[in-house]
Amino acid sequence: MAAELTPDVLQTIHDFAIELCRTAGDLIREGSAAIRAASTSDVNEKKNSVDLVTEYDVRVEELVIKKIAEKYPAFKFIGEESWSAGKRPTLTDEPTFCVDPIDGTTNFVHGFPFACISLALIYKKTPVIGVVYNPFLEHLYTGIKGKGSYLTRGTSAPLKLPLTAGPKPLPSLSQGLIAVEWGSDRAQATLEKKAQSFYRLAGDPVQGVQGGRMAHSLRSMGSAALNFCMVAQGGLDMYWEIGCYPWDVAAGVVIAEEAGGLCTGSHELFAATKDTSRFGVVEEDVLLGRKYLVIRGIAPGAGETSKDAQRRLMEGFYATVDDVDPN
Repeated sequence: MAAELTPDVLQTIHDFAIELCRTAGDLIREGSAAIRAASTSDVNEKKNSVDLVTEYDVRVEELVIKKIAEKYPAFKFIGEESWSAGKRPTLTDEPTFCVDPIDGTTNFVHGFPFACISLALIYKKTPVIGVVYNPFLEHLYTGIKGKGSYLTRGTSAPLKLPLTAGPKPLPSLSQGLIAVEWGSDRAQATLEKKAQSFYRLAGDPVQGVQGGRMAHSLRSMGSAALNFCMVAQGGLDMYWEIGCYPWDVAAGVVIAEEAGGLCTGSHELFAATKDTSRFGVVEEDVLLGRKYLVIRGIAPGAGETSKDAQRRLMEGFYATVDDVDPN
């Protein structure tokens, strides 16, 4: 039976996770400086030339494992680098830390300052604590399920998310700023489907783009965790991702949900749950599904609740894109 985590215990774990992420952030900055100073860098390819891992991904995860083992030895652990090395525990009801030591490794390698550590606690197969820290910009995003989410910039006081006075309307996708990513699967069939999806999202139907939505624009930050946080913040309206894993999104899910956002999985899962109480519930089927669509909180409109608006916009989104299968 899973240990019971009271609100006070969750707060303590949350505070520990913040301290740990700040410590990891120092190591991430050290790694960035070392890569910039070196004539060559220790960068390896996991799958191909755009799926990268550095020695600092491994060192940061080792630091996180060590600190968690000292503080919470009974908790389970899922990490990107240990998973890649063959340690693949199943998701259970037990408290489980889930970490991406450097989310946005390609950004990290190139010195593009949108990389972070993403640390979540999953409890009873649901993310309940999320901490995402970008040490380059000193942006710390945090959230506890049921207690809201916050952005702390540097040493300033935490700001409650979203950063707007309240959720804003979003009448249609044509008013949206939408995050997408190219991913590491660059096979022709995958790229064609993604490119066509991006084409329709951005395209002007009046100018001949069949099914075009003419969204305000598309953005690619190169970090799933930071894309989720930007949706929570209100800087992005939606984010669509295919091919990620729980460590990429679990912390961001908590932060986005606590800011009024809603996350679902694949088109198939969305269709099966959109009219049920399961709509927007993030558990194992979403976490492990490797397909994610998250939308910010939407102001209610005429005859429409916030959740109704989120459902309508997600339905329109999935009618526009090809839900390709991750490899």
